[in-house]
Amino acid sequence: MRRHTRRVYNLCYRFTGNGSEAEDLAQEVFLRIYRTLASYRSAHGGFATWMTSVTRNLLIDHYRRTKRDRLTDSLDDAMPVVENKEASARRPDELALLGELSAQIQAGLRKLSPELREAVILRDLQGLEYVEIRSVLGVPEGTVKSRINRGRIELARILQQMGVRPS
Repeated sequence: MRRHTRRVYNLCYRFTGNGSEAEDLAQEVFLRIYRTLASYRSAHGGFATWMTSVTRNLLIDHYRRTKRDRLTDSLDDAMPVVENKEASARRPDELALLGELSAQIQAGLRKLSPELREAVILRDLQGLEYVEIRSVLGVPEGTVKSRINRGRIELARILQQMGVRPS
């Protein structure tokens, strides 16, 4: 499970945009995996794909539970997301630009519909193959490709409205 922690957390974070909420959800994912491990069958796909399906299902449940809460804006939603970054060889101004870009992309992702958001996250941020995404989402591969394409186009439009320009 340790080698999958980062993947599960990143998926939760990209879906929620909230670090502490993502940590809580990742913990719930691993508890659910522990309780349902006996239902895993390698004949139906790899463990990472099954684990991503469990994560997705939990995120959908979470999304439905918190839908009413999102209908009202709060000050917390307006606050920028601050991520803990490890020291790197980049200059402070580069780090600031990357952090700002990351926050803008995260804000754009939050504006996508859940179907488009999860497809883009699974492909572009998690690096899953179309076949794996098809298995996780339970939809035909053509639908996966369509959602990814529509999600990318919509995200680009949203980012352009936010003033983010490609460099």
